[in-house]
Amino acid sequence: MDPAASFIDVLKRSADQSSVAEDEFRRGIAERMKELEKQRSFAFRRLHLMKEVAGVITQAESEEIAVAGATVVLRAKLGWVNDSEARSEVLSRFAPVAQAMFASLVPSADENEEKPDVIEALGEFEAWYAATHPNPFWVLFENYMPETPVVDF
Repeated sequence: MDPAASFIDVLKRSADQSSVAEDEFRRGIAERMKELEKQRSFAFRRLHLMKEVAGVITQAESEEIAVAGATVVLRAKLGWVNDSEARSEVLSRFAPVAQAMFASLVPSADENEEKPDVIEALGEFEAWYAATHPNPFWVLFENYMPETPVVDF
């Protein structure tokens, strides 16, 4: 056996192992970036939806009107013009979020009364959705709605 071949083989194995390690690292980084991108996307969807819902709820004179307004906002954001059993269930499960938001914004006569936690209510809604559906709730906002051309008659 050629003595030079043995250390060349060792260096070759080392180079190959380094290449494999780098490839694994790059795959891991790519997966982590996708996860962070998804988290960011969901966080901004959550923020924008809740800002719109809050805008409607702050104008509501009663809890019923607040829930109805929140339902209208949610339906509009998701492009839901028709009803279905699944959509109705989502809307009814979202109602406690709107109720918590309304209760947290209404002035209370008792200063010591604890206000409902809107973030907790939203988290419970998201947890319910995740437990009953294959994808997170915020994926619903990814449905592309093509623009329809305006036609004058």
